[in-house]
This record gives sequence, structure tokens and C-alpha cells, in this order.
Amino acid sequence: MPNIKSSAKRDQLAKARNAKNKAAKSALKTALKKFNTAVAEGDKETAASTYKAAVRAVDKAAGKRLIHSNNAANKKSKMARKFSAMQ
Repeated sequence: MPNIKSSAKRDQLAKARNAKNKAAKSALKTALKKFNTAVAEGDKETAASTYKAAVRAVDKAAGKRLIHSNNAANKKSKMARKFSAMQ
């Protein structure tokens, strides 16, 4: 436990940021899993809607620096390949 008031505030802010980032990363993973399950089932309509949502989620995560921009590009490329292979 910090002894100094300012370091206690920093600790509190770090915990809040950590919780926010963890929730955002979890939402990103959920969007990606929804897309992957739709592709695995072969449902084109659901895959199309979840593809859009997943790409948006990846872009948002990269914009917030939750994931690296190259990682985001890699994820989007893999999703695009899976989606185009369906059709």
C-alpha cells in the first residue's frame, strides 16, 4: 500500500485503466470468436454481419492502442481470407 497520497491516486488510476483495457480486450476477443463460429457453421449472412462488427472492433482496439496496428492488420487480413473463402 502506498504511503504517499499522490502514489495512492496513481495506483487507483492504474487499476481503473487496467479494468477498462481488460474489458475492451475481452469485447474484441468475443467479436472475433463470433465471426469464427459463424464461418465454421457456414452461415453467410451471419458471417457477413459479424465480419463487419469484428473489423470495427479490431480497428477500435488498434486506435486505442490495445493492440499494435500491425497485429490489427494481420487479424483483419486473416478474417478477410476466411470470409472470401466462404463465398
